[in-house]
Amino acid sequence: MAERWRIKGEYLESCNCELLCPCLLGPRGARGGAMARPTEGHCDVPLVFQVESGTYGQTGLDRTHVALAVHTPGVMGDGNWTAGLYVDERASPGQRQALEAIFTGRAGGVMTIVTSFVSTWLPTRVVPIRFGKEGRRRSASIPGILDVEIEGLEGRDGKSEVWLENVKHFVSSRLAAARATRSSYKDHNFAWNHTGRNCHYAAFEWSVG
Repeated sequence: MAERWRIKGEYLESCNCELLCPCLLGPRGARGGAMARPTEGHCDVPLVFQVESGTYGQTGLDRTHVALAVHTPGVMGDGNWTAGLYVDERASPGQRQALEAIFTGRAGGVMTIVTSFVSTWLPTRVVPIRFGKEGRRRSASIPGILDVEIEGLEGRDGKSEVWLENVKHFVSSRLAAARATRSSYKDHNFAWNHTGRNCHYAAFEWSVG
């Protein structure tokens, strides 16, 4: 029987598409994958998750972090993704195992469908991960690997961000529309710079059992 788990927190992503990403708004394939072609023909995207609270069986996951780096060679729904996982070095060995099980899809839940498109898993790295939140700004970093700061697009009131509702995204059906004020990633023979490109952030809450 699969382990029961739940996690709740915040996430951000920074992709190489122009605003707004066609993968978010276009049609879906039979397996739920986005069938619209990314604006650059392929997708490079780091995603960073701050788990504010959670459990995996008897293991607490409060205040832990995870990051994913994903490359898709074309339409996301066609699969053949390459993905690398980064797990918080401050987490205990048990917490790391739980986070890896959840975010590789082995523990069930929303990531099972997402990771079914991955054909190549890169080695998991245990690293320090930082996640920041202030007003419409979100930031994340992994020393020597990732440095991202994004800002939600200013809404009509001039203060709060623009929100996209009822979208087909695995993290949440409600995402903030944002742009990268800086965004760089370099690891696993990839080197990306998405400054000025499409971003999102949102709260999330997932569970199994």
